[in-house]
This record gives sequence, structure tokens and C-alpha cells, in this order.
Amino acid sequence: MGEIMIRTLSRFAAPALALPRAVKRGVVLALDAGLCILSVWLAFYLRSGSFAPLSGPAIWPTVASVALALPVFITSGLYRAIFRYSGLPAMVAVGRAMLLYGLAFAAIFTFWGVDGVPRTVGLIQPILLLLLVGASRAAARVWLGGLYHQQLRKASLPQALIYGAGSAGRQLASAMANSPEIRVVGFLDDDDRLHGHVLNGLPIHNPADLAEVLNGTSITDVLLALPSVSRQRRNEILNELKPHKVAVRTLPGLSDIATGKVSLSDVRELDIDDLLGREPVKPNGLLLNLNTHHKTVLVTGAGGSIGSELCRQILKTNPKQLLLVEMSEFALYQIHQELQASVAGERVNVNEPVEGDAADAQKADAGPDIEIVPLLASVCDEVRMQEIMDTWKPNTVYHAAAYKHVPLVEHNPAEGVRNNVWGTRVCAEAAARNGVRNFVLISTDKAVRPTNIMGATKRLAEMVLQALAEVNAAVTAQGGRAPTAKTTFSMVRFGNVLGSSGSVVPLFREQIKNGGPITLTHADITRYFMTIPEAAQLVIQAGAMGQGGDVFVLDMGQPVKIIDLARRMVELSGLTVRDELNPSGDIELTVTGLRPGEKLYEELLIGDNPKPTQHPRIMKAHEQYLTWPQLEGKLNALSMAMSVNDVPVIRALLKDLVSGYQPSGEVVDWVHMALEREALANE
Repeated sequence: MGEIMIRTLSRFAAPALALPRAVKRGVVLALDAGLCILSVWLAFYLRSGSFAPLSGPAIWPTVASVALALPVFITSGLYRAIFRYSGLPAMVAVGRAMLLYGLAFAAIFTFWGVDGVPRTVGLIQPILLLLLVGASRAAARVWLGGLYHQQLRKASLPQALIYGAGSAGRQLASAMANSPEIRVVGFLDDDDRLHGHVLNGLPIHNPADLAEVLNGTSITDVLLALPSVSRQRRNEILNELKPHKVAVRTLPGLSDIATGKVSLSDVRELDIDDLLGREPVKPNGLLLNLNTHHKTVLVTGAGGSIGSELCRQILKTNPKQLLLVEMSEFALYQIHQELQASVAGERVNVNEPVEGDAADAQKADAGPDIEIVPLLASVCDEVRMQEIMDTWKPNTVYHAAAYKHVPLVEHNPAEGVRNNVWGTRVCAEAAARNGVRNFVLISTDKAVRPTNIMGATKRLAEMVLQALAEVNAAVTAQGGRAPTAKTTFSMVRFGNVLGSSGSVVPLFREQIKNGGPITLTHADITRYFMTIPEAAQLVIQAGAMGQGGDVFVLDMGQPVKIIDLARRMVELSGLTVRDELNPSGDIELTVTGLRPGEKLYEELLIGDNPKPTQHPRIMKAHEQYLTWPQLEGKLNALSMAMSVNDVPVIRALLKDLVSGYQPSGEVVDWVHMALEREALANE
């Protein structure tokens, strides 16, 4: 019974708080007047021992109580903020008012006296009224106070509109109804049939009227609840929101909310990968599984950005064994823990692993029979790589291990050559000796007409595989068996991936969070971009099409100007760029100058004759290379220069080996520059 009463009172709490302030004051005034009358009646009962009607002489204390109490209460401020007071402040305010009232009432009916009214009533009634008024304020606090303060807190929260009044929008609004972080105040929807209507108590607005909706409000965010909308339409919506100073956040993809459970934790910052490039293509299930399903697969550089995503995508194809080769102990631990949890059916968030966009791709059951083996190793260690491949005899190797940060490799060129070129050669020859069926090199667009050591070493790594593949083809054509006759070598070349280590996107996001400035190396610099999951899926599919020596190039869409990317990220954060046209903007863009070896523009093809493949997003390039007899001698010379860290000779040999390599600037190797300074100081 008590619970039913509590629920009934709670149901009326919100309507009571929603009443106009004047009405609420009138209700409390009437309540206090009733308490004055009740306290006089009780005072007469306590004095005489019996209940009697308030008539005759008893009418005078009744009228006097109401006439004295209400003006005193009003002047004491008891009705200014009825529900704001709680605890001690409320009791102090009531006590002060009752002291004034009690003195006046007792002076009339106790000290002065009125015929027919016992003098003790002048003392008993103020005490009773104090208890009743205090109890009424305490009851109001219990009944309404929590809800009132909750409404105050909610009113102070940032306000948001949900773009999309469909099922995802409704679920999101419901999940955020009691959110302590943000308050939803309405919907935006393109369907003109919904405009002006109310959904779950929230109005639905026309996006074209957003300026009017924002005028005079504290709306700071727009939440995109459009999980199935195309990337093109999403860009159109963002362009419409661009003039308005609001931050934009979004829900995950449709597959991520298929269970119908949407919560505030599902809302995330709008990643720039939602905006760049073109619509992802559904993976070809046959190509995705051909070299991995129920096979032993080895990934070098398994803890890196591309390597770790390759492991995630491979795991979905249900391999027999997955070998993780990584030089960094911490990176290996992270990816191993994540994959183990995934196999066990758990969800462990390690460095926010990215989910693939192709929800309908092949999703074979990754059962506990998949063996995941973490192997600490350097790809340059010939003995260790031979030991690993001889032990497990992998069917497919994805060689993602590489130094890829352009300025760092430029400052440490010998190590860049050793890791990127010799690491590739060591792994490729070990794979060939141990009967690996497919060897896929992860390459880069920086290998095309490179201006830096990193790009030159990646192109040279490609040339090593092309030369080994030619040896295979030549010996096989003669009916013999080359040392590498069983291995199909191929390479996949693509541009920048969003969210990778060293990517500008997380850097820009952090700089925006810190209030700027955003640092750019050049105002005209452009890059190709692709999401990590899509790149990994395409690498696996491209490798499955390899015939030997193939250079596959991924369709990266249109190149993006980095300064436009920075501006877009600022605008999506609800801020403005500070420049000459807008000196009062929030975030400044600062140009720092090109770093050593950095190019303004990247390319994907050396020649201009790409051939299509059976996949619409994968092309095959025809690149010139040296034969193995020509290449081997020059590699030996490069090895000698590398062993003594003779950087000028290293650069000269790379220029001779790699067509189109044009070093930019002077030698910036740290050791070389330190020795030069020491030599100058000793002269």
C-alpha cells in the first residue's frame, strides 16, 4: 500500500513542478492558511481536551493567525523560491518567520488577552504552526526536491538535437532521457510530413529552419542518428550544418545497433573517415577466404596499425593458426590479448580497435580451436625468421613490418634500409625455403617517385619481390624447380590510412581539444586516405589474386587537401577557424614547413597503364624492375654502406637502384650530422 502511494505521489511531482510560478505560490499560500486554521483548532483541543467548532470567540484567533502569518511569511521570503531551499536554510527561514509571528500572536492572545480565548492558546498555536509549516516544507523537499534539483541539473546540461526521427533516433532519445551529460531537446528530419509534430514530447523541426531553432537557445550538439545513410548524403547533411556553430556526433553503423540497444556510449565523435573517400565496396567472400580460411597465416608487424587490423580481419575468416610476429613487446601483448578475447567471444577494447564497414562480409565462426601464437622477433633476424617459418610452415605471409614515419626514417636512414629492405628480403627468402604458398608485401604510395628514404626503401622492397618472382617464372618455364618456386610473391600499394600511428587525424583532434593551433607542414599538401578496415580487407583480397610479381594498387578515391581536412574537423567540433577573414575564430592553423623528405603530392602509379582486376577497387600496375642478378650485386654494395652508416653512399646507391628517387635536401642522419659537427669543431 505504501509503495502504491509513493508511486502515485511521484506521478504527480512533475506536473506540480511544471505549474507556473504564480500558481505554485498561490497553492502554498492556501496551504499555509489552512495550516493556520488547523493549528488554532488543535490548540483549542489541547487546551480543553475536546474538539470544538471554530465559532464564537474562537473565530478571532483563527482570523488573526491567517492575517498575521501570511504577511510575515511573504516578507520573510518563504515564497520566493519555494522548492530551492532544503535542509538547514529552509529551517532557518521558517524559524525566523515563526519567531516574528509567534511574538505577535502571543502578544495579542496571551499578554493582552481576548475574552473567551484561553491565554495558553497564544503560546500553543505558534508552536503547532511551526511544526506544521516545518513539516510541510520537509514533505515538499522529500516529494519534489529531488526531482526539482534533477530538473535544475538537466536544464544546465548542454542541449542537443537528434538528426533523424526514425527508429534509431527514437531509441537514442529514449536512452538519453536521463543522461547526465547532454539533454535532447528536439529532432531534425528531412521528411516534411513530420515537421511541426511532436515525438515522445520532443518537437520535430525542418533542418532548413535550424538557424531559427538555434536562435536564443543553448543547443551545442547535433547527433546524427542516420546509421544506414550513404556517405554522400551524410556529406550533404554536414554541409547543411556547416554554417551553424554546432558540434556533430554520430551513431555507429546499422549493423552495430541491429540488436535495438542504443545508448549514449554508442554516440561517438564524428570520425573523419565517415566523410572521406567513397562508399566502401562489399568484400568478395571468395577472395577474402581463399588464402586464410582454415590455413596457417603469419603477419609480420602484427602490433602496428595495418598489421593489427589484418589480424582482426583474418580472424573473421576462421584460420587454423594465426602467427603474430612483432618486435615491440607491448604492441604484441596488446594485439594478442585483444584477439584472444575475441576468440573467446568477449569484447576487450584495446586502443579502440576499429570495426570493419562490410557488415555482410564473410563472418565464419572464430571458435576456440583457432591457435593464436605471439612471437617476439625482428624481421631482420634471419635465424629467428627461419626458425618460425620452419616450425609452423605458414600457408600465407602478410609482411606489414616496416618503418614508415618519413621524418624519422630520414633521420635514421641505415636503420630504415635495414628494416624495410633487408627485413623484406629475409622474410621472403625464409618463406621460399619453407614452402610458403603466398607472400604479400604491404607497400605504400610513397614508393612512387620517392623523395625520401622511407619511400625509396619500400620501392626497393617491391623490386626484391619482383626479382624473386621472375626467378620463379624463369626456372618453372624451363621445367626446373627454383628455391622460390613454391611461393607466389605479390605486393599491395596504397596511401594513408585513417587512425594509424602518425596519422594527422588523431593529431588534429588532440590539437583542437587543446584549443589549437593546428600545425600543417604546407598549405598545399595533399594525401590519399582510406579507412584501416577497408585497406586490410582489400590487402587480403588482392593477395588472393597474385600470380607472381604482381603490384596491386588500391583505389584510394580522390586526394584530400590536408588544410581542408583540418578546417572540416574544426567545423565538425562546433568551432571556427581563426584566419584573416575571421580573426575572432577559435582555432588557428599554423604552417610549419615541409619536413625532411616530405612530398607535397603522393602518387600511386609509376607508369600510366594500370590494369583492372576482378575487384572494382583493386588495380594491377606494371612496374619496371631489375633482374635478380642485376639487383643482388647492388644490394650487397648497399649492405656494406649500411654496415658502416655511410649515408651519402646509401643515398647514392638508392638513387641508382630506385627509378625516380630524388633526395630532397641534405643528409639529416643524426649520427652523420653529429660527426660533422665534431669534425668542424676539431678543425
